[in-house]
Amino acid sequence: MNHLATGDPDSGSPPQALDAAEPTREYLTFRLGDEEYGVDILKVQEIRGYDAVTKIPDAPEFVKGVINLRGTIMPVVDMRLRFHLGEAVYDAYTVMIILQLEHRKVGMVVDSVSDVLRLSDAQTLPPPEFGGSMDTRYISGLGSVDERLLILVDIERLMASEDMALTSTTDASQSAH
Repeated sequence: MNHLATGDPDSGSPPQALDAAEPTREYLTFRLGDEEYGVDILKVQEIRGYDAVTKIPDAPEFVKGVINLRGTIMPVVDMRLRFHLGEAVYDAYTVMIILQLEHRKVGMVVDSVSDVLRLSDAQTLPPPEFGGSMDTRYISGLGSVDERLLILVDIERLMASEDMALTSTTDASQSAH
């Protein structure tokens, strides 16, 4: 069996073994307020500083507007506002994650980006069930690494949701608005 072991042999703590045969996924981690989230790294095209956006009349509050990124016009969504986490403050740490979703690019504004984590199936827990009191359909699970607990976001499902409709499979539904 191939194992990648980490740990300090002098500390007496057992090394953490990562079985090379065990499936893993990589997540870009980011912060919104006090919480840490993760999105599938394969959906991330690039990370850039927050730029000014062109506001679109009558857009939902969480859609900050659009930007022109190298000839591609894309919507920009503020995740703090989308998840109802209070007013967003834009400062030097605020970043925009450019996502490639289906056939569309979307900018996602977050408070800060942390790192890229590789999680095995054993480190991923199913999403919590809160009954009807909380909408968890956009949470693919919870990732647990040491003392960190990540909320893993199903970004495709979130961006295609009825209230956002940013990645619908037909552009006709968007031009009808």
